[in-house]
Amino acid sequence: MSRILSIETSIGVCSIAIHEDGKLIAISELHQDNVHGSKLVPLIKSLLEQADYSIGSFDAIAVAQGPGSYTGLRIGVSTAKGLAFAHDLPLIGIDSLDGLGCQMVGQVEEGSFIVPMIDARRMEVYAKVLDANGATIDPLKPVILEEGVFGDFLATGSVYFLGNANKKTEEFLNHDNARYIDKLNSAASLGELAYRRFVNKDFEDIAYFEPNYLKEFLVLKSKKNPLLL
Repeated sequence: MSRILSIETSIGVCSIAIHEDGKLIAISELHQDNVHGSKLVPLIKSLLEQADYSIGSFDAIAVAQGPGSYTGLRIGVSTAKGLAFAHDLPLIGIDSLDGLGCQMVGQVEEGSFIVPMIDARRMEVYAKVLDANGATIDPLKPVILEEGVFGDFLATGSVYFLGNANKKTEEFLNHDNARYIDKLNSAASLGELAYRRFVNKDFEDIAYFEPNYLKEFLVLKSKKNPLLL
């Protein structure tokens, strides 16, 4: 039996899950912005106590590798790397949008599309397009919400959008084939994909593994005091 601890911190949700052979055993989620740094480790400890597991009883650590929130990804990945290194466990990195889109696989009709999205601020999102079975049709990239966006897919069939960018996308994109699903990134689906990677022994090099921020993180200096960041 394989037991995997999954960590998902790509967005404001702080999500931890335990899977055994790909089946969800326990999950704990905190829907609150800007608390990853103070709440992630206590959330892990609390879930392990509730499930009566120790870190040493796991076979791997899985983590959402991005894209997403710079701070959330940095904290999630560093925590996962620390646990994996300290307990000599393999590390599995999962694309945050694959983890999100996985929630709709098997729930949509053939010929339709799944578009997991993460808000990239302003009128931009991180997105990829999957088919009904979860295979990538259009790869991960930043997408500007402008006229004609996702038009080729919307003209073909139903397009299921999910993620924390749905609200602003729906305000901009009103199409008969657009379906907006109320689902967010979760360690529950992350663990399912991690199990497949575990079976194939598809592990990360802990020393070199880094989040996929997709875009460089920019720190703007204060106009009042250029020395303040």
